[in-house]
Amino acid sequence: MKGYTGVSPGGEAVHYVDNKRWLWLLSVTYPLQALIPLWLHASTGNELWFLLPFLVNFVLLPLLDAVIGEDENNPPEAVLMQLEQDRYYRYLTWITVPFHFIALFACAIYAGTQSLSWWAFVLLALYTGLISGLAINTAHELGHKNTRIEKWLAKLALGVPAYGHFTGEHNRGHHMTVSTPEDCASARMGESIYRFAMREIPGAFRRGWQLERERLASRDLPLWHYSNPILQSYAVSAVVIVVLLAWVGWIAIPFLVLHHASAYWQLTSANYIEHYGLLRRKQDNGRYERCAPHHSWNSNHVLSNLVLFHLERHSDHHANPLRRYQSLRHFENLPSLPNGYLGMFVLSWVPPLWFKVMDKRLMALPHVAGDLDRVNIDPQARPSIFLKWGRDKMAEPTVTDLPGI
Repeated sequence: MKGYTGVSPGGEAVHYVDNKRWLWLLSVTYPLQALIPLWLHASTGNELWFLLPFLVNFVLLPLLDAVIGEDENNPPEAVLMQLEQDRYYRYLTWITVPFHFIALFACAIYAGTQSLSWWAFVLLALYTGLISGLAINTAHELGHKNTRIEKWLAKLALGVPAYGHFTGEHNRGHHMTVSTPEDCASARMGESIYRFAMREIPGAFRRGWQLERERLASRDLPLWHYSNPILQSYAVSAVVIVVLLAWVGWIAIPFLVLHHASAYWQLTSANYIEHYGLLRRKQDNGRYERCAPHHSWNSNHVLSNLVLFHLERHSDHHANPLRRYQSLRHFENLPSLPNGYLGMFVLSWVPPLWFKVMDKRLMALPHVAGDLDRVNIDPQARPSIFLKWGRDKMAEPTVTDLPGI
């Protein structure tokens, strides 16, 4: 297996081997899981096989994460540059993009050409959207890079779930305002994922277009210009829609509506758990402190990281957005999730359980230490949070802070 050799600051030779080098292929092939239920249904005629992706992703994978555990190993600083420059890792993200199209077209054509019950059709569309949520994750990794091919591949990947505004909004919006009350993609303590979704999905859409309008205006270009990357990605989405309509007819429309909604929900679920309640503090100059690793919830769970291009090492990603997935590091004393992302998604969908588990973890963080002034709190939940977590750490809410007054 390929190794990397460098010299430590103390002058000692350092040799590093990425033991997960070939295991990253799981991220590449994971979108193709969408084809397995199609084959099983075609072989048996049993529509219950369309439940398989939900069971694999939201039951089996979280259980395996719990059993296999975490990997806290880091590549040594002395070889990080070599690891970053190894093109093998970027090729993996490149070849993943067509797999997202294969999964979508295979499932949509199957849904449009087979005699399925209405509930099987819905399950097929929803699980295809679940898989296409991975396309946004692939685009997330590609869209942070500065090469032309990777930026174009990100736009292509986002064409699958029709989420072309993501890269600009994420890079120039979310990363700038993350873990602040101003960020529509950072969940607040006491805010359920369902209320968060109503703020995050339209907020990200508006911010993405506004940021692109400002970028083009700075170059004296109109919003509806061919160089607008949002329009370029949406053009890919339009081609997908036209091809599917021509292939399977009007049934492609309800399929794609369900598919897109499911894909967006996967992104919303990730955004919800990644920064829940975490707050960057304002400095005396009115600006927020620089984003640090403790402003993101982290997870080192091995298996789910291997199928998500290390997305769960989110703390280092926000501290170093250009760093490639294979080089992301673990830090001590980070806000840590008790399971991988997919297990935490399920927990977040049951708000009472989420609050019971995560609010306690949030308040116990070393940099929070029970101080509510160091938490990003949902204004609607502020009075109840104040009553539960202590009066001595926070200014008492006035009567006008209460909902409906």
